[in-house]
Amino acid sequence: MLNFQPDQPTASAYDDDFVLWLDAQVELLRAGRYELLDKDNLLDELNAMTRHERRSLRSRLEKIVMHMLKIDFQPARRTRSWSSSIREQRRQIAFLLEDSPSLQHELRTSMDGAYHAAVYEAAKQTGLPASAFPPACPYSLDQILHGEAWA
Repeated sequence: MLNFQPDQPTASAYDDDFVLWLDAQVELLRAGRYELLDKDNLLDELNAMTRHERRSLRSRLEKIVMHMLKIDFQPARRTRSWSSSIREQRRQIAFLLEDSPSLQHELRTSMDGAYHAAVYEAAKQTGLPASAFPPACPYSLDQILHGEAWA
């Protein structure tokens, strides 16, 4: 049983008890009490959820590309953990795309920012200057998501 008054706005619960607030929003939606929904906070949370999914996709692409760069530019230092990380990030991207197929359209856009971040991290981790890496991503999206040479 929820601890909120069904005829009272729930905006204050948002700051006081987030889970209670979420439960209240669910119950109001189920009951068709749309006029009582905390629309402003609900919209903010929904927007935050989509941003989180997009950031997750970009972060996973960044990790894959960073390890691919490290493998290509320091092959003698290649470890199983680099390949393992690539495989895990690929699996997680597959799960993201399965749950949210619309993210497929975000892959190309996400790659632009992910590549520059991957170069920065690869340079830090290898000790190579960022200028040692190509200015644009040398890998196709298919190589990033499925390339066997790096996994």
